[in-house]
Amino acid sequence: MSAATPPPKRPAATGKGARKRAELLDTAEEILLASGHAELSLRAVATAAGVRLGHLQYYFPTRADLVSAVLGRALDRSLERLRPLLAGRDTAAGPEPEPVVRALLAEHDDVHLVRLFAELWALAARDEAVAAAVRRFYGDYQDQVAAFLRTRNPGLTDAFCQGRARVFVMLMEGAALFRSGIAADRTETADTQLVAVATALLHGCE
Repeated sequence: MSAATPPPKRPAATGKGARKRAELLDTAEEILLASGHAELSLRAVATAAGVRLGHLQYYFPTRADLVSAVLGRALDRSLERLRPLLAGRDTAAGPEPEPVVRALLAEHDDVHLVRLFAELWALAARDEAVAAAVRRFYGDYQDQVAAFLRTRNPGLTDAFCQGRARVFVMLMEGAALFRSGIAADRTETADTQLVAVATALLHGCE
């Protein structure tokens, strides 16, 4: 679930400020991918981006704020790609689960995205503030899945939907490590079973 601490307030994301914020997040991602989580600091990001530390801290006062923004942008991108599937009404019960599952699994083809999350997980294991940002990210992800389940079956309880959504998120995130080559090589047999299990989870039957 998401942490009790509310997410940090952000400067208004308009015009030049929005572009600068995006550039800073791009720089943070580049450092994570090129040098690893140990090298991610506000000073390193400011130096690489060619801005003063104080300027960076206007947008991201702490490293945890920066990580939270990196994660939030990743979730926004994923939801943007999934929105047509989530919003579609393929049946009277709402969108069919299997296309959603396959779309999520397709994101594992983005090796940079998987590596980015692997670095952030490692950082979260050593920094509680960053871990709180990671928990907020997965809390948001879980809430989206729970909402999908309620769309499929409005009679399901919130507790059931949240529990089922958590299991689904755990399955998909673990799959990212195994399907990306970090923990194992991808196999067609495992993928077939993975799609079947994940799709069954999203059908929402108690």
